[in-house]
Amino acid sequence: MFRCCTNLFAILFFYGVSYAQIKTTTFSIEAQGETKEQLLNKIEASTGFKFYYLAEWLDNTPIYKSYGNSTIQSVLEDVLADTNLHFIEYGNGNVYLTQGRLIHDYLPDDFFPAIKEVTTESSDTNEASSISVVLDNQKAPERRRRKTVRIGKQNAGATNSEFTISGYVKNELSGSPLPNVVVSTDKNKNTLTNNQGYYSLELPYGQNIIFTDALGLERMEQPVVVYSDGVLDITLKESVEQLDEVIISANSRQVIDGTTTGKNTIESEESKTIPVVLGERDLLKIATTLPGITTAGEGSAGFNVRGGKTDQNLILLDNSVLYNSSHFFGIFQALNPYTVKSIDIYKGNIPAEFGGRLSSVFNINTIDSNTEKISGEASIGPVTGNLKLEIPIVKEKAALMVAGRGTYSDWILGALDNEDLQGRSAFFYDLIAKYQHELNSKNNVEAMAYYSKDAFSITQDSLYAYENKLVSMQWNHKLNEKHQGSLKLSRSDYFFEIDYDGRPQIDFNYNFNIKETQLKLKMRYAANTNHSFTYGISSKLYELSPGTIDGKSELSQVEEFSLSEEKGLESAIFIADNIKVSEKLQLDLGLRYSIFNAIGPSEQRIYAENQPRNETSLLETQSFDSGDLFKTYSFPEVRVGARYYIKPDFSAKASYSSSTQYIHSLSNNTTVSPIDTWKLSDINIEPQRASLFSAGLYKFFGDNTYETSIEGFYKTQNNILDFKVGAQLLLNEVIEQETLQGKGKSYGVEFLLKKNRGALTGWLGYTYSRSFFQLRSDFPEEQVSNGEFFPANFDKPHDISLVSNYNITKRLSFSTNFTYQTGRPVTFPTGTFFFNGEQQVLYSQRNKFRIPDYYRLDIGFNLEGNHKKKKLAHSFWSFSIYNVLGRNNPYSVFFVTQDGEVKAFQSSVFNIPVPSLTYNLKF
Repeated sequence: MFRCCTNLFAILFFYGVSYAQIKTTTFSIEAQGETKEQLLNKIEASTGFKFYYLAEWLDNTPIYKSYGNSTIQSVLEDVLADTNLHFIEYGNGNVYLTQGRLIHDYLPDDFFPAIKEVTTESSDTNEASSISVVLDNQKAPERRRRKTVRIGKQNAGATNSEFTISGYVKNELSGSPLPNVVVSTDKNKNTLTNNQGYYSLELPYGQNIIFTDALGLERMEQPVVVYSDGVLDITLKESVEQLDEVIISANSRQVIDGTTTGKNTIESEESKTIPVVLGERDLLKIATTLPGITTAGEGSAGFNVRGGKTDQNLILLDNSVLYNSSHFFGIFQALNPYTVKSIDIYKGNIPAEFGGRLSSVFNINTIDSNTEKISGEASIGPVTGNLKLEIPIVKEKAALMVAGRGTYSDWILGALDNEDLQGRSAFFYDLIAKYQHELNSKNNVEAMAYYSKDAFSITQDSLYAYENKLVSMQWNHKLNEKHQGSLKLSRSDYFFEIDYDGRPQIDFNYNFNIKETQLKLKMRYAANTNHSFTYGISSKLYELSPGTIDGKSELSQVEEFSLSEEKGLESAIFIADNIKVSEKLQLDLGLRYSIFNAIGPSEQRIYAENQPRNETSLLETQSFDSGDLFKTYSFPEVRVGARYYIKPDFSAKASYSSSTQYIHSLSNNTTVSPIDTWKLSDINIEPQRASLFSAGLYKFFGDNTYETSIEGFYKTQNNILDFKVGAQLLLNEVIEQETLQGKGKSYGVEFLLKKNRGALTGWLGYTYSRSFFQLRSDFPEEQVSNGEFFPANFDKPHDISLVSNYNITKRLSFSTNFTYQTGRPVTFPTGTFFFNGEQQVLYSQRNKFRIPDYYRLDIGFNLEGNHKKKKLAHSFWSFSIYNVLGRNNPYSVFFVTQDGEVKAFQSSVFNIPVPSLTYNLKF
């Protein structure tokens, strides 16, 4: 049997044409897992027909089907339905397969006149079936031109003038998807790849040329001949030219073109130029240099985004929720920097697929492993060591990534200027593994597992420890060129404990635990160039053990006590449509509907209305059995965004977003130890709700060298959970009697100026923002600050960050990081009185005063090894000085009564310059 054929037009002339046999010859055949090529061989053997084609045209998908008393034509139509192949019979029993191009057995009446008129410009008309396509072989400068490919399958009855071409852009070496790649054409069509490397374009029939552009990748030119809808996957090589450093990477056109306000993307590879404390690369610390994102203070865990509390941020690691994203009192991130590809931060118009938090989403994506060869990275610094390996399992198809990071950091506590920390210990480590497998062109799977542990003893008698356990699995499936989806299963488990080993009579162990399991289906349908839909459904089960305490020995007088476990089911459906209204106006319309069910067993206390919640207003206690749904909440959540081009390099955006949060954190301290607990909504504690309005202007200058944006926001919140004055939150069965729910409001303006190219790169960010809470009630014991709005303890009106990197040579660079923030609010004593012979304190209204302003300067040097192409490994040294000015920035100010007197104390984390030297190796 032949596997290639001579010119079909010559065969047509020599043999003449006859469809009689292929249409009339019937036979029966069973396909029991054969490939298309094997099935064609069976048909040849049983019928005497011969097929002519190239074997590379056929895939290896197994076929399971029975064909009984069928014509050869009907069997071929079924077998080749999912390919771009046509077939035609020439002569006596010879069947020729053609790729894309439809071969006609007749000449239309107007064929010869059409030849005189047809040019390559007519290839985008509806006369597709009778046009001969001529290819232009001229090579575009500075681009790698590739061999022409044919896409789709020509249909004689088609009337379309445009067809949808879609596919994935991947790294040629590692096989990993490439996000934010500009895919454009010679017909002025352009788009960007998403986080999975997927793109979609509407192209006219006939000849087109596709171009790609992306930082650090080759510029590609791909001639294509379009017959119908089809798939074109693109692989790109990494560029070997010297590139300018760009720390925060969001493709320039995305900043102008996108409809999402308040979005930033941080790329891990380029974070190495930012000087950070103790030499550990930290993407989450870089996030705090962006406008609108801050923390309560140095060494604090969590983020405050646009006036939101730390529990209002959804931090996802490959779809699994990371409840504690920090190590070592908040000084280090819980993420291994070598395993993170990028972080997408949404602080404005959050996509409809995300829910359950009010302020932001940190969507962290891990890297895709190298499927070609073993590779890895390693580093050793003053407090941590790090190793990552990427191991191919099936060449070009499957790979495993494993990484581990640990610390030898006890010496830091001894170096800090605090006698109480001498002789104490602290350590952490984290492990991560990810497996990815491309099953075929339509299916790929991936799985991730993550574990981290922290343990620290900052007093002689207490050991604090916490753990994160995460697992996620994802199946990606492409239904067709326009429709694709993913099924995601994730599990998160966060555990915290205090092991107190003081006097035997009061030794105890305290812990709490929170688990959640989520199943999510997300689909994407690219209907046409004007509509792109995202829709899906998700469901999440919460399981909380709010707190357990028990004595450690028989001598301990601490009695065993546990708060009742809590369960809740949060489900949602969502749909969004990205609409191209015109060349200038684009909309992103989203709707999410969430439902929360509080699940028994549980005991719920019912209080009298219009009375303060306490023991005297308690009417009854209702008991619910396991599985009972004793309270249901449901809310629609609207996500709307719009972008309008003022000029091609100047756009305006606006958005509105509403969101609901059914889980709350409880804390009445600002210390660096992570002793917050969590609480689900129930009969007495309602879900938090928020509405956010934002708008901004975005502009490029100097051939996209400079990027600037200014964005304003206003946010209102309801049912914000806070605590009463003097509240006892730990191990409290009647927590609703110690907490209050009120309103919140925040507003601000964010300014960002970035320089993306040149020897000097970096950005200047400035934020002016305010954040207030109001706890008002008709009863004095249930209101704070006389029921008036008071500043949140993270309210910092002015926040300035200046980050820069200067390439002195191709191997040596110098970087700086300067931060200034208004001091955060605190509550100070305003008077004293004597009780039982001791001086007691009268405090001001909550958060009426401020600690001193915060500012810090860091510097760093990076020295890279030589750039020889053929070498075993690439290395570089990083030297940095954190807090080079030795600024004694206060973290908090607190007051205690000692010897009958009130004394004020100030706490700081780093009050001296902290140098570090780290050696990094990539192989």
